[in-house]
Amino acid sequence: MADAIRQVFLLTAVNFRRWRRSPQIWLAFGLGFVACFLLTNKTVLFAQEHGTVMQIFEPFIWTFGDAKSILLISLCLLLLFADMPGLGAEVPLMLIRTTRRRWMTAQILYLALATVIFTAFLLLASCILCAQYGYPANKWSETAAILSYSPIGQKIAVPAFIKVLELTYPYPCTLHIFLLMLGYSMTLAGLIFLGNLLRARLGMVLGIAFSGFGLFLNPDIISEWFHLSVYQSRTANILFGWLSPLNHATYYMHNFGYDNLPRLKTSYLIFAAAAIVLFVLAFLRSKKYAFCFTGTEK
Repeated sequence: MADAIRQVFLLTAVNFRRWRRSPQIWLAFGLGFVACFLLTNKTVLFAQEHGTVMQIFEPFIWTFGDAKSILLISLCLLLLFADMPGLGAEVPLMLIRTTRRRWMTAQILYLALATVIFTAFLLLASCILCAQYGYPANKWSETAAILSYSPIGQKIAVPAFIKVLELTYPYPCTLHIFLLMLGYSMTLAGLIFLGNLLRARLGMVLGIAFSGFGLFLNPDIISEWFHLSVYQSRTANILFGWLSPLNHATYYMHNFGYDNLPRLKTSYLIFAAAAIVLFVLAFLRSKKYAFCFTGTEK
């Protein structure tokens, strides 16, 4: 048992060692940082122009509490996991010295850890970008109040929502947004991985379709396209809040005690169940997977 665990961790480490020489990985993290900069820059400029400060996690909350921002980051995940499973020149030797089951377990563990690292990187990048105007106390700032209770937030396209300020605090809000992003990303990673095992590059197609499906089920977009009334828009908001994976990953699209949207724990369970099912299917598919090692071609 101990030998099996050791081999799984060693095989996982091999995948991480590829990061140093992979332009694809560097590009994914680079685009993630650029996205953080572009999405948080409006908040930072507002604090700078008005002489206000903000809670250190607020730019992350305002940025990634929005479905469109999460969709943008999911495109970076397509780059991060596009070539999974990695079939370099070292894999044939690995499969001789270990079992296919252990190798597959290592691939799944790598996907999980890489997703956690990438999500944590986005949180850290957001904190660094606003560090000059940030403070660590667990209370909302004057900047957050202005953006939420005045039309300024809508004017500069910063999604600061009143019910978030009134019903929670920055630390638990940040934790929930981090976990929702993680759940969405894990589901997307599992879908990409399973698709690539079924057919080469199918994972990218499924990943784009998954993200596009979530974007299409955005209540605001549907209301604008079909010119829905206020009552119909409210009904669509609840319906698509349940159907869209992207809305499940959006913090403010949840039930805080006075509507029929999904609760946070419901979204966590849905993401966990979806990720587990996808990884189990990928594990079963790997038993019949025909390996083609690009690193051994002459």
